[in-house]
Amino acid sequence: MMPITMAGIGETVTIQRIIGKDEVRQHLSELGFAADSTVTVVSETAGNLILQMKESRIALDKNLANRIMI
Repeated sequence: MMPITMAGIGETVTIQRIIGKDEVRQHLSELGFAADSTVTVVSETAGNLILQMKESRIALDKNLANRIMI
């Protein structure tokens, strides 16, 4: 497993698990990030990611993105 920040631009990956404190996992869950869901990395700037999930694009800072393991 590795953080989603290690995925390449345009790569579609499957989330294995979300790590971190309960508040962090809850916040990411509310945004739609859950184990076994697929996400596409749209772009990356200074470690911050724009991710596409289904019909939505979501921007995450590096700290939050590092909690998503693929």
